[in-house]
Amino acid sequence: MKRTIALLAGITLVAGCGSGSTTSGGALADGRTFTLSVGADPGSLDPALTVLSVARSVGRFLYGRLVERTSSGEVVSGLAEKWEGDVSKATFTLRSGITCADGAPLTAADVAANINFVGDPQNKSPLAGLQVAPGTKATADEATRTVTVTSGAPDAFLLTNVGTLPIVCAKGMADRSLLAKGEQGTGMFTISEIVPNDHYTLERRKDFTWGPGDWQKDQQGLPDKVVVRVIPNETTAVNLLLSGQLTAATIAGPDQERLLAQKVDHVDYATPLGMFTFNHAQSLPGSDPAVRKALLQALDLAQVGKVLTSGKGRPSQSFVTVDPRPCTGDNVTANLPKHDKAAAENALKAAGWSKDTKPLTIRLLQPTVLGPTLTATAELIQKAWQEIGVQVTIQPVDAAGLNQALFSTGAWDVSMAPVTLALPSQLVPFASGPVPPQGANYGHVSNSEYEEQAKQAATKAGNTGCENWNRAEAALVRNADILPYFDSLVPTFVKGARFTMADGIDPTSIRMLAS
Repeated sequence: MKRTIALLAGITLVAGCGSGSTTSGGALADGRTFTLSVGADPGSLDPALTVLSVARSVGRFLYGRLVERTSSGEVVSGLAEKWEGDVSKATFTLRSGITCADGAPLTAADVAANINFVGDPQNKSPLAGLQVAPGTKATADEATRTVTVTSGAPDAFLLTNVGTLPIVCAKGMADRSLLAKGEQGTGMFTISEIVPNDHYTLERRKDFTWGPGDWQKDQQGLPDKVVVRVIPNETTAVNLLLSGQLTAATIAGPDQERLLAQKVDHVDYATPLGMFTFNHAQSLPGSDPAVRKALLQALDLAQVGKVLTSGKGRPSQSFVTVDPRPCTGDNVTANLPKHDKAAAENALKAAGWSKDTKPLTIRLLQPTVLGPTLTATAELIQKAWQEIGVQVTIQPVDAAGLNQALFSTGAWDVSMAPVTLALPSQLVPFASGPVPPQGANYGHVSNSEYEEQAKQAATKAGNTGCENWNRAEAALVRNADILPYFDSLVPTFVKGARFTMADGIDPTSIRMLAS
C-alpha cells in the first residue's frame, strides 16, 4: 500500500484547517449546486488509507465523525451524542437513527471496526500514529450504542484524534474498493458521479440529521448537490469563479489579487507553506547536521518567505498553524541559524565539501500543486545555494510524484512539501519512528530530544503538556531536521454562498444565496 502525505490545499491532517466563516449575507436559496475547485485529482477516497489533502477535502462531505471541532475549538456532537476520556481511554455513545449511504443502520460494532482497522499495524494505515496509536483497541456495546477505545499508547489528544476519525459503514470495511470510490459513507453527501481528473458529483442525503451540535436538517439554503471540479491552474479557477461557474476556490498564488480587488468574500487559514524536510537517510548529505545547518545559513529565509507568499505571509512560530492552537509560543525563530553565506560556505568546507574539488550535490523536491510561487521560490533557493558552491537540481513533482519520492523511492535530499497540522501530536509519525514503507517518517529523522519530549507530552492531557511539545518542536528546528520557516495565509474565495471552515469547508455550514 502506498502512503500519502498531507499537502496544502486547505486540509489538515485531523482537526480544522483554518477557522472562520465567510460573511456574505442575503436571502437563502434552495435547490442550488455548490461547485468548488481542487488543484489535483484526489485519487482513492478511502479515508483510512490516505492523508492526501485533496482526498480529505472530498471525504469531508462523505464520511461523518464521532465528534466535530468548531472554528473556536469547541468539541460538539457528530455521530456521537456523548463522549468522555483521558490520555488512555475514551468512550463514545452513538446517536440513535444513524444510517449509511445505502440506508443500512450504523452500529457501534461498525465504529469499533473503523478504529481497530487503523490501530492494527498490519493494515498500514497512514492514520496509525497520526490519529490512532498503533495497538489501539475498540469494543462495542450495542445495547447502549457505546464504543470504548483503549489507546495503544498515551495520547494527549485522544478524544479529538479518535473522535475525528472518518467513519465508514460495514460493507465498506468488507470491501475497501467501495471506499476508494467514496461509497459506504456516513456523511451528509453521497457520490453520484466520478470523472477522474475532471469532476466529482455529490448528492445531499435528505435523511441526514446528525450534523454538528444541534444542527437541524430542515434549513433553508442547503445545497442539493456539490460538484468538485479538478482545476490545476489557479488562473482558470479565478476566471471560473468570477464568471459564476465556481462557487468556491482556494487560491494560494498571485491570482488572488484579482479577487481581492473585487472584494470577493473569503475566509483565510494559516498553513506552513514554507517548510523544509531534510532526508537523513544513510549516505545522503542530509544525514550530516553540519550540512543541513549550512544550507539553512546560506538562505535569507525572510526573503525566501516573502517570495513564497507574495509578501502576504509571516515567519513561522510552530509546526501547528491551525487555530485555535493548543500550545502557543515561538518554537522556531530563536532556533534558526542566522543568515551568513560566508559562514555557510566555510561550514561546508569543514564538513568535507568544496566547490572546487568536491562539490555538494542537492536534489530539491518542489511540489507543483501548491501554486506558482513555489517555482520562483525553488529557483531563489537554488541560486543562494549555488553561490556557496552547491550544485542544485530542482525536481518538480505533482501530488503522485511527491508521494512516490517521499514514501517509495527516497530519491531526494531536501523537500519543500509542507505538512499542515492542527495538533502537535500529529507531527510524531512524520518526525520519528518507522521509515517508509513501514512508517511515515519520510525524512528518516532520529532526534532523541524530540522523541523524549513528545513521549512525556503524550502522557499529559490536552494543553497541560505544552511545555514538552514546545521543547520537542524546538529540538527539530535546532537540529535542522524538519522546520517550518514561513506561514502563508491562504484565502478560500466564495460567490453565491456562505460557509464556515473547520477541517476544510464544513459541509453542514454551506448556505446557498439567492443572488
